[in-house]
Amino acid sequence: MPLYKKIQFNNNTQIYIWKITESYEQLFAEVSLTTKCQLRIKGMKSELHQRGFLSVRKLLNEAGYTDFDLYYDEFGKPHLQDGKHISITHSHEFSSIIISNETVGIDIELQREKIIRIADKFCDAEFQYLDREKTAEYIKKLTVIWGAKEAIFKIRNEKGISFKDHIAVGAFSLNQTGTTAHLNFGGLQTQFDIYFEEVEDFTLVYALEQL
Repeated sequence: MPLYKKIQFNNNTQIYIWKITESYEQLFAEVSLTTKCQLRIKGMKSELHQRGFLSVRKLLNEAGYTDFDLYYDEFGKPHLQDGKHISITHSHEFSSIIISNETVGIDIELQREKIIRIADKFCDAEFQYLDREKTAEYIKKLTVIWGAKEAIFKIRNEKGISFKDHIAVGAFSLNQTGTTAHLNFGGLQTQFDIYFEEVEDFTLVYALEQL
């Protein structure tokens, strides 16, 4: 389908969301790929992953870029040739990118009950404000927290960062659109502004590093 949504966060930051309804063949025919990415996509075993990868290239087109404007560093973090910051995410039938002059990260996650089973692996201080008895709310809040920590990790992208031990997300309610978080790792403390919203049964979260 066409672009699902564009969010003009501020003058420096735009978020693009794609709902993946196209076949692999259609998406592949509609984008241009570098030789390296052609080889990369052929090596993917999952068609769902292939379609997510290609839909991100459709989003790049919407933002005025192509696959040839994108490169990855030795740690696998994406960058744009013009120096702007970019972060990429895809999950099931949705993909999204955020492009900014600021340091940013993004994540989109399907809201699923199984996140309850792994909450102890990525939450610690957050349990102080989470209510496990309100199951639907608990799942949605856990998804926001996971997405926030994933977005922050994408920004720093350093080996050894623990979601549970090094990243803490501040209290929030679901009728808000944001909160704050901090990363305490390697002797440095970094603060982030976190923003979130629901996209159908998914949660979109993006993080901007505080200056």
